[in-house]
Amino acid sequence: MIGELTIQLVMAFLTTLGFAVLVNAPPKEFVFAGIVGAVGWGGYWLCIQAGLSAAAASFAGALVLAYLSRVFSVVRRCPATVYLISGIFALVPGAGIYYTVYYLIMGNVAMSASQGVETIQVAVSIAVGIVLVLALPGWMFQIVSRRPKGEKQ
Repeated sequence: MIGELTIQLVMAFLTTLGFAVLVNAPPKEFVFAGIVGAVGWGGYWLCIQAGLSAAAASFAGALVLAYLSRVFSVVRRCPATVYLISGIFALVPGAGIYYTVYYLIMGNVAMSASQGVETIQVAVSIAVGIVLVLALPGWMFQIVSRRPKGEKQ
């Protein structure tokens, strides 16, 4: 299990890093965006291994990812969206969307509806997880930064 988790985290880091390059994040933030994506995916993967549904695991992964984005935002003095947009890439239910349309095109409406409902549940879970963390007051994240407000890096 440790070996598989390591592979999952490395691949999540690399794909998130690649997406950070694609969305033109600041180059000095690539590694941190990759860390956010890997940690978010790790939270998702551990929840799936524990037997949670894809929606619940996505919610947990989004909570971790959004929280870490806010922390890096304060510590690195960079907008949280730099980390959040890149990091969320690993959690987006792309395969679910693909299979929803695939089953619809193949004429299997029941499977398409089932897959579509699950995909919507995952997408809503991710959105709610992000919104919950982004709604937290900023002072909760200032604690992690030991630097005075006016000091530069």
